[in-house]
Amino acid sequence: MTDTASDVDTQLKDYIKYLKERLFFEPSSPTFHYNLGLAYSRKGLVDEAISEFKQALECDPRLAQAYVNMGGLFFQKGDLDGCIEANHKAIALDPKLPMAHSNLGFAYLQKGDLAGAIEASRQALEIMPDFIQAHNNLAMAYFQSGQYQASIDASLRILGFNDAYAPAHYNIAMAFRMAGDLEKAREHYEKAKSLGYPVDEAAEKEWSIQQ
Repeated sequence: MTDTASDVDTQLKDYIKYLKERLFFEPSSPTFHYNLGLAYSRKGLVDEAISEFKQALECDPRLAQAYVNMGGLFFQKGDLDGCIEANHKAIALDPKLPMAHSNLGFAYLQKGDLAGAIEASRQALEIMPDFIQAHNNLAMAYFQSGQYQASIDASLRILGFNDAYAPAHYNIAMAFRMAGDLEKAREHYEKAKSLGYPVDEAAEKEWSIQQ
């Protein structure tokens, strides 16, 4: 029997209460602060979670994963510079954290720093070659920089791991569309739609005119 959303919420509240009680007696425990940060994150309490991760780092400045989690929360708040800074601090502590490199790639992509996005995504993939999000970041960065074949190749590598990954099919479709191969573009676009990807009204209108 699976837990209902209400059951999970109750368990999470109880876990937060437990962690707070433990921190009353062990206020310098990095583990309890870190776990409370994770619990607040799950509950959607972003500022509270950031505060706990910062306190965990005050107790143990070597907690690279706390910086990674803080980076994700800064991204949720729309603070791209904070996200980038936090992930750089994580990498300074542990250069082999693929998530930190991938997060950097996505943040740079959102800022329009395509060279930074490409480099960070490549770093993530050197550590974890099957990291789908990093491949996707790379595909989008290549696309936005006009490197359409490189974008297609990056998305095809995703499909080698998971042929049902709709965003990869969509990204391939848009790259083929820009490169002028409308037949392959339509093929991957229809596949993306069949997998639940939202309809691109502009693309469908363009193709209907060209038929």
